[in-house]
Amino acid sequence: MAETLQAAGPETAPATRAPWHAYLPMWLMSAPAMLLFVALVLIPLLMTLALTFYQFDPSSGPIAAFQFHNYAEVLFDAYFHTIFLRTFGISLTVTAVCAVVGTFEAYVLSRMGDPWRSLFLLVILSPLLVSIVVRAFGWSMLLSSGGLINQTFAALGMGPYKLEYTNFAIIVALVHVMLPFMVIPVWTSLQRLDPQTENAALSLMASPATTLRRIVLPQLVPGILSGSLMVFGLSASAFAIPSLLGGRRLKVAATAVYDQFLSSLNWPLGATIAVLLLAANLIVMLTYYRLLDRRYSRSMG
Repeated sequence: MAETLQAAGPETAPATRAPWHAYLPMWLMSAPAMLLFVALVLIPLLMTLALTFYQFDPSSGPIAAFQFHNYAEVLFDAYFHTIFLRTFGISLTVTAVCAVVGTFEAYVLSRMGDPWRSLFLLVILSPLLVSIVVRAFGWSMLLSSGGLINQTFAALGMGPYKLEYTNFAIIVALVHVMLPFMVIPVWTSLQRLDPQTENAALSLMASPATTLRRIVLPQLVPGILSGSLMVFGLSASAFAIPSLLGGRRLKVAATAVYDQFLSSLNWPLGATIAVLLLAANLIVMLTYYRLLDRRYSRSMG
């Protein structure tokens, strides 16, 4: 009897069915996310691009017309050249400072043990927990002519120095804001690093500096690359800190777009500046990625 039930068991057992979503095509499963991307990103971007070809009339506002006057004004005017050079100069400086300081901080953080690692990680991420406007006002109070830094210089018999409304103030505040976006990718790369390779180099009489330069740093390039791309992109499009710490005189691309949209009401010109900023940002980031990725691939064989 047992043999009969055992023989009949596999034949009478119900067949397992695949889940219902396995029968749907992949494009249909990703359709909600794609529709959300099109509605929130692609359509506004295309509308902004179409607005760049409009003509602006001070008496009636934007007029639908297909012309390239706005692009010619931005591309051939020295005023906008200065704005874009300042924007990308500040962004490159912030990216370089964050790459050096963030890599060092991530390396020190990876060598810490608990609970110090968790405590210092919270300190590094703390700027993300505060509104960027509050941070900008905090730096404004520190760097003003009567701020704490100038008061310290005055107590030492120095200064006062003009720190607010300068490129230095913008760079310092942006480094403070963007540093976590560099530390986290580098620290993630360090978590994937095999410690035995570093120990092997030290056992072969390599100095700690040589081990750091030839063993550790080449393996951190992916983290530095991703962090640099995030820092550069966010710095180039930053608005709150340049507007509060740069004032009306030191304009960057984002503040120029704001002025054209809300002060001059020249929406076509503001849209043109925004589109050109996006295009220049993409060109710089893709070129940087290609060069650094190629060099990293060559060095890793």
